[in-house]
Amino acid sequence: MFVDQVKIEVKAGKGGDGSVAFRHEKYVPNGGPAGGDGGKGGSIVLKVDPGLRTLMDFRYRRKFKAASGENGMIKGMYGRGAEDTFIKVPEGTMVKNVATGEVIGDLTEIGQELVVAKGGRGGRGNIHFANAKNRAPEIAENGEPGQELEIQLELRVIADVGLVGYPSVGKSTLLSVATSAKPKIAAYHFTTLVPNLGMVQLQDGQDFVMADLPGLIEGASNGVGLGFQFLRHVERTRVILHLVDMDPDNGREPIDDFKQINHELVTYDAKILERPQIVVATKMDLPGSKERFETFKTQLKAVDSPKNLKVFAISSVSHQGVAQLLQVTADVLSSVPKTVPSESATKTYTYEAPTANDFEVHKDEDDVYVITGERIEKLFKMTNLDHHDSVLRFAKQLKSLGVEEALRQAGATNGDLVAIDDFTFEFVD
Repeated sequence: MFVDQVKIEVKAGKGGDGSVAFRHEKYVPNGGPAGGDGGKGGSIVLKVDPGLRTLMDFRYRRKFKAASGENGMIKGMYGRGAEDTFIKVPEGTMVKNVATGEVIGDLTEIGQELVVAKGGRGGRGNIHFANAKNRAPEIAENGEPGQELEIQLELRVIADVGLVGYPSVGKSTLLSVATSAKPKIAAYHFTTLVPNLGMVQLQDGQDFVMADLPGLIEGASNGVGLGFQFLRHVERTRVILHLVDMDPDNGREPIDDFKQINHELVTYDAKILERPQIVVATKMDLPGSKERFETFKTQLKAVDSPKNLKVFAISSVSHQGVAQLLQVTADVLSSVPKTVPSESATKTYTYEAPTANDFEVHKDEDDVYVITGERIEKLFKMTNLDHHDSVLRFAKQLKSLGVEEALRQAGATNGDLVAIDDFTFEFVD
């Protein structure tokens, strides 16, 4: 089964907590703070694996979680950082943030990596908080939470040449003749349910990848039929071979088929028709096909079609015209540059999630003032509430961020309860 779209949840590891410790050694009076930092949490990294062709593996596992960093220790010893968790994906995987629809990255090269969720940094130990006023601070940070999000993986087949056309126009047959691929071929519509790939190798040493894409029908760009879910694969191709059936007994007009398929392509993405397109008249071995082909060529000149349109007549059964078509396709390909997304310029890159600095204060049904906001909640999670000095530091940070003033404006007075995440305290004015 071909799987080309799947949603997964990823959660990076939390950083290790910083330590509160002091030196207690003989002959070392006033040893001072000696709490070490926590180790970094593991990140979630997508990596292109040349051995994968589908997203099938993700049908059975949808949640991925990286390990947390170790906590800091006494004597200024740092905790060990956690290993990153690598998730293998096939070449041509586009990654989107499900919540926002934002494209996080596009993995188009073998070995390319994308950090989709960064591990949290380790919390600082009390060795970092000593100063002239407080030589023995009982302050340490908890580790930073790792990033967590739901992402959508969308596989877009990477091929140099894409075969498009109505169902049963001969796309699979041409692929089987031109390459060593063995797609399923039958005398009924929608035989091809998944994109098939094959490598074309010419005698002059040129080669290219050809993809047989499932048949499009009228309304495909709006979600009708099977074609819609595979239109995205056309975006990757550099040259389009548009196959049109010349069978006089198929009940359709070739020129109508041609116009309808181009309409679906341009409706899906107007830029698709800007790339070279070669029209391929198929089934030329059938009686009456030559007369129909001549009529089609005449009609083609009258329609609004891409400029410098090349038209070839072939029969995949007798191999008539196939070799010439493949040679011309290779020549056209040589003049078309590869379009690689800008993110692919680097082998490894990291998704930087936007951070929200704002916070909100609202009163719930229990008359508790609830403070919400990504930055405030992160600050709370990194505060070690087991030590009085850390609590005082947290209070100063809230004041500097304007939380205290916001509570006053919301109507909070002495003794009112305030909640941040699962922590509740009294407001003191």
